Amino acid sequence: MLVMEKAPAKINLSLDVLNKRDDGYHDVEMVMTTIDLADRLELRELPADKIQLSLESRYVPSDERNLAYKAAVLFKETYKINKGVHIRIDKSIPVSAGLAGGSADAAAVLRGLNRLWQMDIPLTELADLGAQLGADIAFCVHSKTAIAKGYGEFIEFLPAPPACWVVIARPDIGVSSYTVFDQIKIPELEHPETEKVLEALYEGNFSKLCHHLGNALEAITFSMHPEVAKLKEAMQLAGAEGVMMSGSGPTVFGLMKHHRKALRIYNSMRGFCKDVQLIRMLG
Repeated sequence: MLVMEKAPAKINLSLDVLNKRDDGYHDVEMVMTTIDLADRLELRELPADKIQLSLESRYVPSDERNLAYKAAVLFKETYKINKGVHIRIDKSIPVSAGLAGGSADAAAVLRGLNRLWQMDIPLTELADLGAQLGADIAFCVHSKTAIAKGYGEFIEFLPAPPACWVVIARPDIGVSSYTVFDQIKIPELEHPETEKVLEALYEGNFSKLCHHLGNALEAITFSMHPEVAKLKEAMQLAGAEGVMMSGSGPTVFGLMKHHRKALRIYNSMRGFCKDVQLIRMLG
């Protein structure tokens, strides 16, 4: 039996860090949505009880270090599955880019194994399972516009953003989220207006959404990688209606209501970095 799963990337519309917990993790408040950029996974049952992972990327391990592999191990152990699986990942989401590529793959493995072995496990249960492995996985299991709280495990669904175009631009660097979070000093953070973002989504107000995009991690990543700050400034100068860094970076995205303007900004940004894409919001 063969199962195919799509693993969409996410962008943050708001990202706030509230405090540091006793366990070393941070309590966050993140408004996220999905974009039409995705990895594709193929899951095939094996006759032997083992996990095989294959992908063509020199930046991503294909062993137990990979989140997708860890998700398969966790699923098998949790539900006591004595069957094997081969997982092939066709990568399109950049690595260490703030777009949750690894988390999206892990979430897709949980959904895919659920279908492959006909388990009928609710998505809410799979999301709770995924939260054991990473902060964005619970969101990625659902892949719908939502606000995530706690470590990222508490999910509340939200209205999808107004239809728009997204230009994403990524400098040729990777950013470790662990390194960024390690630099956080809560009193020094500039907190986004999350409530305004929520209001904009419920009102379907695109201009208001663009005006209140906010990411508490931007200043930290900008100080470590000034080229990310320059990329955001360039996209703002090009005329994008809302511009923000996604996650801990380094990807910067711009929102545009109309395709003609989005295409113009896309062409403009290609003069600043090689990895630029023009895509739609999924929500």
